[in-house]
Amino acid sequence: MKKISIAIDGPASSGKSTVAKILAKDYQFIYVDTGAMYRAVTYLAMINQVAFSDEKKIVGLIEEYPIRFEQVPGGQRVFVNQSDITEEIRSQAVTQAVSEVAAHQLVREKLVEIQQKLGETGGVVMDGRDIGTTVLPNAEVKIFLIASVEERAQRRYIENQAKGFSASFEELKEAISKRDYLDSHREVSPLVQAEDAILVDTTGMSIEQVVKRIKEIVIAKGF
Repeated sequence: MKKISIAIDGPASSGKSTVAKILAKDYQFIYVDTGAMYRAVTYLAMINQVAFSDEKKIVGLIEEYPIRFEQVPGGQRVFVNQSDITEEIRSQAVTQAVSEVAAHQLVREKLVEIQQKLGETGGVVMDGRDIGTTVLPNAEVKIFLIASVEERAQRRYIENQAKGFSASFEELKEAISKRDYLDSHREVSPLVQAEDAILVDTTGMSIEQVVKRIKEIVIAKGF
């Protein structure tokens, strides 16, 4: 298969990362979890006691603590320097703060630069909120995943329970709704569907069904 770029955008817990990982594995492409990058930066700000509003200091953290991904038998892990922070960046505290950090123009510019470098040779599946519009505007396949707030909150609730994180369903529902608003109303690279992206509503669909649908779109585009 040609080494194309697949951009998958959508709101929190719409299934982007799970689907992107499967597609990357099936196509033997590189998977880039941009959401994890913003979460890692947020986590760095937290542990270094940098205010989420301090844009310049946060950019300094990105330069001081390079973020990298590592493939292991159990999946992909996220590191800053030699520290594995894969689980820490999924905490409720990071979830509640990441939209504020991701809204900073200089932070986005710095991470977009890194993301574009990772995707410049093709053969990549990248998910996030501005991949098809900003990071990979020339991606051959662009997908915009959505799902109801209720279903996304339920997915996150089950995920958190499995990882031992405590948060009620209603709290998660409120947090997701708030994040949807912040992500779609920020001034820099807001969450919007690219004009040439194909909308896939995952409400009521299994992961296998979503993957199948996206593969059908890839084939329909001639790849």
